[in-house]
Amino acid sequence: MPAATVTTGSANIKSSTEVTLSGSFADATATPTEVGFYYGTSSNPTSGKSVSTTSSSFSLALTGLQENTKYYYCAYVKVAGTGTYTGTVNLFKGEVKSFTTLSESEDDPVEPSVNQSWLELPGAVNNSNYLVNTYYDGSNRNYTHLYDKSTYTSLWTAYHLNSSHMGSYSRPNSWSFSPAISESLQVNLTDRSYNDNYSRGHMIPNASRNGNRTMQLQTFYVTNSVPQIQDNFNGGIWQNLEAALQEIAESEEIYIVTGVAFNKVGESKTIKYTTAKDDTKKVPVPNYFYKVVLKVEKSGTTITSASTIGFWFEHKTYSGSYTNYAFSVDQIEQWTGMDFFVNLPDNVESSAESNGNWSTFRSF
Repeated sequence: MPAATVTTGSANIKSSTEVTLSGSFADATATPTEVGFYYGTSSNPTSGKSVSTTSSSFSLALTGLQENTKYYYCAYVKVAGTGTYTGTVNLFKGEVKSFTTLSESEDDPVEPSVNQSWLELPGAVNNSNYLVNTYYDGSNRNYTHLYDKSTYTSLWTAYHLNSSHMGSYSRPNSWSFSPAISESLQVNLTDRSYNDNYSRGHMIPNASRNGNRTMQLQTFYVTNSVPQIQDNFNGGIWQNLEAALQEIAESEEIYIVTGVAFNKVGESKTIKYTTAKDDTKKVPVPNYFYKVVLKVEKSGTTITSASTIGFWFEHKTYSGSYTNYAFSVDQIEQWTGMDFFVNLPDNVESSAESNGNWSTFRSF
């Protein structure tokens, strides 16, 4: 008998009228004749839209939805063979899930606690498990991060970088808990690293804040750590990229988002878990790491032009240069479902985020 196991994935809410759905299938006895999603405001949606692929992982961008409305959706797969659906085509569905579109006032938002003039900030993500915190050295902002309290993981960390942030303070000997988040929602990495030979990978690096002791110590909060391969990744290509950005920032200000991903939109990769050597909480190991970087030109206080560049890495060992892994921010937005640099003027943002050439970005 024909068969397929279908998984309904996440809904990435883009705006008050747009969302991207993800799904996948496995164990299909034949190549599906159609894959897609049923969706609607009924808890048992029957209206669907197909996707122009038969890949085992697939996604669908929906537009024209109603704002501030709860929708239900499920992934489906149709497989040919003897059965009872319609003739010789059999329908297999995943779990029915739901999402609620944003209200128009929330469209393309940043968190209300965060200043909308900060150019490093991505758009907000609508998820009750997420916390957004900004750390300060008193009055000056240090960095902002999006923390998933269900996985003890900072999904992205956004910061600006210039010469005043970098200096010669010695590296601290230990880490500490973030005072902004309950310790029960953090992993104990204060004295030792993770098991499985993963290092405590900084989301915002020590060397980008070692010119200000307060800011530097805040980069050693355990919430600024993710499990990262040390040899030939954290201590290699990743460190080299960070050094290159620090070199640029010696003469001009740049804006950076460092992030992790466990799947590209539409993927369903296996996620490995590890633990800290002094804790039992299970921590997911990222399948991908990325950075997106912004430069701007201004006339007075008005942004007149900008350039961006992105870098995307599978979490593995590397021997080549980070320049081989440069991509446009537009591409990384497609892979992550994120919206970066939302505080740029729209006309500047759209042109800036199409660049994928490192030399073009450097010379801007």
